[in-house]
Amino acid sequence: MKSRPTTASSRPRTGSRACAHSTNGARRISAAAERLTFASPARSRYSAGGAADSMSNIRKIPVSTGVYWVEIRHADVRILCGCPADAVKHLLRTGLIVPMEVGGVACESGPNAILLSDLAIQNGQICSRSEFPVLQMLYNQGMIVPGHPRNTGLLPMLVGSRRQVDAQMAYIFRGNYGLASHEELTQTGLNDEQAREMMRMKLAFAFGRIRPSAELVQPVYVERAAVEIRNGVQVRRVRSNVFEIAFEGESVEVDLNLARGENYECPYALGYHLLQRDYFTVVHTGDGDGWDMNRPAMGSIVLYQGRVFLVDAGPNIDHALTALGIGVNEIDGIFHTHCHDDHLVGLTALIRGDRRIAYYAVPMVRASVVKKLGTVMQMSEAEFGALFDVHELRLDAWNDIEGLEVKPILSPHPVETTIFYFRVLWEGGYRSYAHLGDIASVEVMRKMIAPEDAPAGISQARFERTLRDYTQKADVKKIDIGGGLIHGAAADFAGDPSGKLILAHTARRLTEDERAIGSGAPFGTVEVLIEGISDELRRRAFGYLRDYFPEVPIHRIRHLMNNRILVLNPEVILVREGQPVSDIYLILSGTVEMLRTGVPGSHRLSAGSIIGETSSLLGMAANETYRALSFVQAMRLPQDLYLDFVTRNALYRD
Repeated sequence: MKSRPTTASSRPRTGSRACAHSTNGARRISAAAERLTFASPARSRYSAGGAADSMSNIRKIPVSTGVYWVEIRHADVRILCGCPADAVKHLLRTGLIVPMEVGGVACESGPNAILLSDLAIQNGQICSRSEFPVLQMLYNQGMIVPGHPRNTGLLPMLVGSRRQVDAQMAYIFRGNYGLASHEELTQTGLNDEQAREMMRMKLAFAFGRIRPSAELVQPVYVERAAVEIRNGVQVRRVRSNVFEIAFEGESVEVDLNLARGENYECPYALGYHLLQRDYFTVVHTGDGDGWDMNRPAMGSIVLYQGRVFLVDAGPNIDHALTALGIGVNEIDGIFHTHCHDDHLVGLTALIRGDRRIAYYAVPMVRASVVKKLGTVMQMSEAEFGALFDVHELRLDAWNDIEGLEVKPILSPHPVETTIFYFRVLWEGGYRSYAHLGDIASVEVMRKMIAPEDAPAGISQARFERTLRDYTQKADVKKIDIGGGLIHGAAADFAGDPSGKLILAHTARRLTEDERAIGSGAPFGTVEVLIEGISDELRRRAFGYLRDYFPEVPIHRIRHLMNNRILVLNPEVILVREGQPVSDIYLILSGTVEMLRTGVPGSHRLSAGSIIGETSSLLGMAANETYRALSFVQAMRLPQDLYLDFVTRNALYRD
């Protein structure tokens, strides 16, 4: 087993911060930490007094594409306008969420309201992902932490149309609990005893009670008339997805519409990577979490026999794939652990390809995912099956996926969750990779142990079995060490027998003790478990050409196959609009964008696409520009050779 970085330079971890979804989310910081400050307040009936100044009551700040911050200082209202995936990371990066102290207690600043888009989807992207912004308000700001000075009884506000607010309330509920009843669990195939065990576990994480979202978040419906949301601040819809926010005679307008071709931004840069695709390989797509503004959330890619499988799909998975030179058409499947946003929200980006991607999960995980996505996409189980090629995995058993064996194992978590062990048989025995996200720490699980007849808790037998499951030997094991009440701890793996431990799912620097236990894996790091000697790219090219020309004799396909495969650098132009096209390109990996003068936006092309074919055959100038978005590997097909191929096989018809 070999480990090596890709050709792109690695980025050191800087500026990371610790956050846990728990009552420990309010944490002490050093006296030198940055603090939030405002100008002297103008006199207002909602302020504590002070000298008047000439500054506006309302401050509007562009955060990123489609996201704004509106702050009404003297009404104590701070509105996150628009909340696509990773909105919290954008607020961290722009300094709108910073460490602070209130009454000597460490916490964070941030919004206390979210203004939702009127639209569920824009330009193929889901507009509202409120799970992490709400968690940041409740725990990191202290709004729900017992005894915290910022726990005043006020709740975070979700502001918008009734349809979108109710959808996000349901989305938050499913993010908190997944399947929320004994009946929903048995509908996935669990027997009564298994469903009861799952409900006891959920209630242990939920402090004994499943709470409706209305106990955590205040809905504020804005339809046709202006609505006061708090302390005199009013929100009015001007037109679809455009809002006016007003206070004491001042107002600002917020437009949440995306222009054609615009997309929500990724909060971090990933660089460009050219992967060497061996026989059985793991590529690390993230070792951060939902709070780390510098790194993607925990995820991996398993490469096997030239096939590409994701393990989870967190925010900005499309950016990650582009950075790695993997087009969406190259994805063969996804193995899914659970439905929390930092493992889920990229799933919808995978439906943009030319075919259904295989979806692998145990039935209870898939059911919780479908119910959560259904809140914002109005999607049923059958409709999910139309978007993905659904494959049910058997829990606690080795499932054979055409030679790649995978075992999903239950992991204690607030929602239905499995960890995965992958293995492939090779000389001398199996080579294996373990993906442990998300998990619970030994300390937390031990406190949850309760008698079998208790309404909440886990059994002693489940505790012992989980410890055995977590510490099974693997060649490479990636571990959630996020801490708090719902994540793991590195210390629990100090004696793990695995060949290599990788510590992930955290937004902070590793301690010295943790660094002595496990390694890191920056984005794009590759673990080669079985080296490859076959030419997967040529095999892929042959498959594409056979699919395009099924009636052409094999010997003529092989004649085309004797052409070079090129590596094209990111941002290079393959074909320029208005110029003659001499070569045709069959894309084998990576992503290319098509641009046309005067037409906003671009169209993305992935593996299997043929570029420049029509213009080259007809001797015309190109109608579009084709530009590499990543490292691209493509077979070059010379114009004269391809024209002869088309002519001999009577493939061209007027």
